[in-house]
Amino acid sequence: MASYVIADIHGEYDMFLRLLDKIGLKESDDLYILGDVLDRGPHPIKTLLKLMEMPEVIPIVGNHEVMALDGLKLLNTEITERSVESLDKELLGNLLDWQRNGSETTIAEFGTLDPEMRSEVIEFIGSFSMYEEVNVCGKEYLLVHAGLGGYRPGKRIEEYSLKDIIWDRADYDVRYFDDVYVVTGHTPTQNIASNPRPGYIYRANNHIAIDCGSFIPGGRLAAFCLDDGSEYYVERNE
Repeated sequence: MASYVIADIHGEYDMFLRLLDKIGLKESDDLYILGDVLDRGPHPIKTLLKLMEMPEVIPIVGNHEVMALDGLKLLNTEITERSVESLDKELLGNLLDWQRNGSETTIAEFGTLDPEMRSEVIEFIGSFSMYEEVNVCGKEYLLVHAGLGGYRPGKRIEEYSLKDIIWDRADYDVRYFDDVYVVTGHTPTQNIASNPRPGYIYRANNHIAIDCGSFIPGGRLAAFCLDDGSEYYVERNE
């Protein structure tokens, strides 16, 4: 049994399958998905349906799932004059944010599903956890999508808001914990200024950043093994 982490698949279904093949995932393994399965890439819903079939998957929510959830619920209901009038400003703002962040492929694939499967997809997204705390081979890991916004020493994980965890980017120059490794996605490692290997997994100050830009030209989809620190990659343009 082994434990792996993958982040920010962003609808890159073919890359995801190639990565699963590369790590040789078994049903007895654990596969933590650090959010942002949806949007941008060509097959976000197809990827989500694959995850729903995999008992070894433990999904953690990303900002793209949170943005999508209200929109998908709305698409799954009959749009009437009354329902449109009932949309509040916050919901409308969330929908606009989603539209600006690559929702088109998610909406297109969701629209091909029958009503029962649409409801199952919505229920599955709603089941994603905010974070996971795991001990693997004697090492403590905190798995979150983005980071710990509003970080302060001694602050308990339960005190962080959803925004802190899924939107606020990790500060890779700050060691959050001395005895816990924080594994994050959300920020492509191409965008971490201190990363000597842009586009590959970045490790510093007990941070492990694994979003290697699956949707970026020349980017990668990465997997990290919590048991032994092994890194696995598939190239976007292989």
